[in-house]
Amino acid sequence: MAGRLDGKIALITGAGTGIGEAIAHKFAGEGARLLLAGLPGDPIDDVAAAIRDKGGEAETFPGDLGDHGVAETCVAEAIKRYDRLDILINNAGVFLEAAECQDYSVKNFDRTITDNVRSVFLMTKCALPHLQETHGVVISAGSEAGEVGEANNTPYGGTKGFVHAFMRGVAFEQGKYGVRANCVCPGPVDTAWTHTDTGPMNDQMEKMTLAGTVLGRRGTPEEIANVYAFIASDEASNVTGALWYVDGGTTIAKGGPGQMVPDELKAEPETDLDLEHSRDGMKGKDAVSKI
Repeated sequence: MAGRLDGKIALITGAGTGIGEAIAHKFAGEGARLLLAGLPGDPIDDVAAAIRDKGGEAETFPGDLGDHGVAETCVAEAIKRYDRLDILINNAGVFLEAAECQDYSVKNFDRTITDNVRSVFLMTKCALPHLQETHGVVISAGSEAGEVGEANNTPYGGTKGFVHAFMRGVAFEQGKYGVRANCVCPGPVDTAWTHTDTGPMNDQMEKMTLAGTVLGRRGTPEEIANVYAFIASDEASNVTGALWYVDGGTTIAKGGPGQMVPDELKAEPETDLDLEHSRDGMKGKDAVSKI
C-alpha cells in the first residue's frame, strides 16, 4: 500500500530528538525521502540509521541553522542529494529557562530568538525558490504558547507568536506559487522539556502544565507527528495559513481541568513508532530554573 508521502522529499530540522525524531520516522513510514538536520552532536545519524534499517531513505546534515550560510548549505544539500524539495519542516527550537521576565537571562533570550525565530526565517527563505518549483509545503513548529503566552518563559511564547504570524504571511504571499504554509501547535509533549529531571521546569511548573490540559496528560511525539504527516500530504491540499492546535485542549482550558481527569484516562496511547531519543535534547547544564 502506497504511503501518502511517496515520492516526496522532506527536509526536517531538529530531527534528532523529541518531536523531530517522531516526524522523521512517521514521514519515512509514509514513503518520504529525508534530509535530517540538527545541531552538531544531535543524534541525527542514529535516527537516519534506524530509518535505513527499516528500508527507508534518510541522509543527515549537522549545523547551526541560525547562520545564513549554514541554512543555505543545508537546503543546497537537499537539492544536491535528491534534486528537488517538496516539504520543509521547521521543527528545531529551544526551551531553555524557567524564570519570570525580570530574571530571565539575556543570553538565553538571544539564543531563543536565534533558534526559534531566525532559523525558521532563514530556512524558509532559502527553501522557498525550490518549494515554488514543486508546489510544496512548509510547516513550522508553533505552540499553544504562541496563542496564550508562556508564563515563566515569556520569550518562548513570543517566538512562537512570531512563527504563527510568519507562517500565515508566507501562506498569503506564496499561494500564487502553489506553496502552502502552516503551523502545528503542540501543548505539553512527553519530551525532555516537560520533565523536571531533564528540562528547566520545576515541580510546580510541571504540575501546573499538566493540570492546565483538558485531557490531563502530555501529548506524545507520535501524536504530533501524525498531524504533520497529514498537513504535508496531498490530502491537505486545501489547507494553508492554518494553526493546528495539538495541545490536549490547553488553549481552551480554564482553571485546572486536568485534575478532574481520572487516572485511567491520563495514560498516553501506545506508540507505533520505534523512538530512541524522545527525551533527549536537554542537558542538565542547559536547563535553568529560577522559579
